[in-house]
Amino acid sequence: MQDVVTVGVDGTPEATAAVLWAAREAELRRARLRLLHAWVLLAPEPEPGTAPEDDQNYWPHRIVGDARDAVRDHHPDLPVDEALVAKDPLAALEEAADQSSLLVLGSRDLGALARYTMGEMGLQVVAHTRTPTVLVRARPGASEPAPDAPVTAGLSLHEPCEALLAFAFESAARRGVPLRVVHGRRLPSYAYNRGGGVEPVAAQQAATDARQELLAALRPWQERFPEVAVDGRVEVESPTRAVLRDAADAALLVVGRRHKLRFPAPRIGHVVQAAVHHAPCPVAIVPHE
Repeated sequence: MQDVVTVGVDGTPEATAAVLWAAREAELRRARLRLLHAWVLLAPEPEPGTAPEDDQNYWPHRIVGDARDAVRDHHPDLPVDEALVAKDPLAALEEAADQSSLLVLGSRDLGALARYTMGEMGLQVVAHTRTPTVLVRARPGASEPAPDAPVTAGLSLHEPCEALLAFAFESAARRGVPLRVVHGRRLPSYAYNRGGGVEPVAAQQAATDARQELLAALRPWQERFPEVAVDGRVEVESPTRAVLRDAADAALLVVGRRHKLRFPAPRIGHVVQAAVHHAPCPVAIVPHE
């Protein structure tokens, strides 16, 4: 894996938002930025001196050139590579992800519905790649997050969490902002009485146990990143609802996805599905075994 941030570009506002987010991330990582445009019908490169109207790749060149200019306007010193690839976009993105430390894709915002829509290609990229992938939506007129807006991570204590916590702590450290780690947990069956009501003592004990597990999981990372202020939260409710609520003011939401599943086809999971459809901020999806 190279120190490269790859972003897919296709000339849409969503891709432009992804390019600008990826450029800032590459600058924070001191990495190279790669602008990738894939089109299966891409023609051979024209001879030097060919007039623009005779260039069969005029629009692919225009798309990548506009993305490059947008980066230069905001990050003039960032090293940028341009890649025009004559491949199916899905295959090109999966191959590029394997050669990158981060993949960034644009995702469409449906106005008042405030949700992501991802085509089949985007879903397949997220489901298949072993590389962390960030989905960025275009939100014209939306205010920028506060300078100290936290990085928020949704953490399951029943899954491997090393990769997710590494990504979350590193992201917060690069930005110099707090890290909010959210663990949502439903009450266990023993916390309910026969009438369906909640036993207060049992519920309190379940929440206390969850907090101790969360603190234990965070402790080694806090020792490794002492400069990062950590807010660990246990929410006794649906993990999906807890993560979305606590990411309302976040600069970035980090969620995990199991890379190897015992299913015929890859799945991205309920929390990831909800995050990429409803979170108001960019969403980083970190695969784990």
